[in-house]
Amino acid sequence: MFLCPHRSRRRGATLVEAALVLPLVLMFTLGLVVFGLGSYRYQQVAALAREGARYASVHGGQWAADVNNNTLTTPTDIYNHAIKPNAAGLDLSHLSNPPSVTYANSGQMPTYTANGNTRTNIVTVTVTYTWTPEAYLGGTITLTSTSSMPISY
Repeated sequence: MFLCPHRSRRRGATLVEAALVLPLVLMFTLGLVVFGLGSYRYQQVAALAREGARYASVHGGQWAADVNNNTLTTPTDIYNHAIKPNAAGLDLSHLSNPPSVTYANSGQMPTYTANGNTRTNIVTVTVTYTWTPEAYLGGTITLTSTSSMPISY
């Protein structure tokens, strides 16, 4: 005699559970992807700030005296020569132009004297990017990164 396996009378339960769980899993996965893209964008902004600070540190006052006819480096120069060429994948209209650039001493020389002490001149570059998440989760996020380096030329 053949025995029929006992069939559950809950055949629709799997469909109901899937209808409840799958949207949550999809939203969680989408959230992870958007968070990963945001983290990637922040890393790009941080790299741009480092590139801008590096450019400013090697194109300081001594470089201007030796090469550039005493024309000091401006924030627009830093943007055009260091930040803009390295901003692959970023919307340039959402990038701060020019970036915020400050020097410990405005002469941009590698060292300066303050209160009788010789100090190393530091350049600080701040890059700001307004990011709209790819899934448009309700607005924009401002990503800001700052990098400081001593002037070395």
